[in-house]
Amino acid sequence: MAQFVLRRFGFIAVLLVLVSIISFIIIQLPPGDWLSAYVSALRTQGAQVNEAVIEGLKQQYGLDQPPVLQYFKWVTNIVLHGDFGFSFSYGRPVSDLLAERLPATLFISILTIVITYAIAIPVGIYSATHQYSPLDFLFTFLGFIGLSVPGFLLALILMFFAYKYFGLSVGGLYSSKYMGEAMSWDKFVDMLGHLPIPVLIISLSGTAGLIRVLRGTLLDEIRRPYVDTARAKGLKERTLLWRYPVRIALNPLISTIGWLLPAVFSGQTIISIVLNLPTVGPLLYEALRGQDTYLAGSIVMILAFLTLIGTLLSDILLAVLDPRIRIEE
Repeated sequence: MAQFVLRRFGFIAVLLVLVSIISFIIIQLPPGDWLSAYVSALRTQGAQVNEAVIEGLKQQYGLDQPPVLQYFKWVTNIVLHGDFGFSFSYGRPVSDLLAERLPATLFISILTIVITYAIAIPVGIYSATHQYSPLDFLFTFLGFIGLSVPGFLLALILMFFAYKYFGLSVGGLYSSKYMGEAMSWDKFVDMLGHLPIPVLIISLSGTAGLIRVLRGTLLDEIRRPYVDTARAKGLKERTLLWRYPVRIALNPLISTIGWLLPAVFSGQTIISIVLNLPTVGPLLYEALRGQDTYLAGSIVMILAFLTLIGTLLSDILLAVLDPRIRIEE
């Protein structure tokens, strides 16, 4: 197992290098750069920007260097100094921007994943073991709604009803009096009061999908001959269910951690924008719009790292959960 994990971390390092190269190239593909868009916006507003000022800004931000040199300088600073570069749009180091957004993003992500699996597993098992019961039909109906209704649309509907009928604002993570203040116990409690709506909306589609997957997989497993054999030997129904078919039916859910982790971490970008959440998702959106190369590239690298780590965790958990799966040394 140790050799497997070490080997996979070696693969992760190689893949991160490839992801950094591809993401850097893609961000550079659109014509122009951040400075060109910035100067164009200034001129649209009637400001006069001469070439000397433009050249000075290029030298200041390193945009006068070839893209290859910009990339190697960026990667070298990350590896040697932990410096993710400078954000052109925000005029601040990328590390500072990430440090502001990461705590809230991680908290929401972990809470969303826990709630997603805490709801999906028992509901999926109940639906499979009580097929065509009234609650199964209800869960199926709600699951189809969760899969078909876009999260941002649900966010808009909830915001409308909360404000119209209850006079509540469900946007953001903090009340207006705590905006811009350092984290304190009162601010943390205020954040907890704002969390249910964002967590519910972000986890809804993932929960609905996992319920449908678990229900279908478990229905296949409980009809297999080994279940009838174990039942004939006198094994109690509850023990039989959890020892064999449920463990195998959980495999597809465990294997989804690889994509669920970065998806939740990014906070479902459009939902975060609608709800005005200070997470990494809107930051990535603005960085891509403004061709903020180092900020966008750094966030893409983090998402890629989370995807690879999630995949590694999935492989290890699958080997532990299902004895038929073995990790070769």
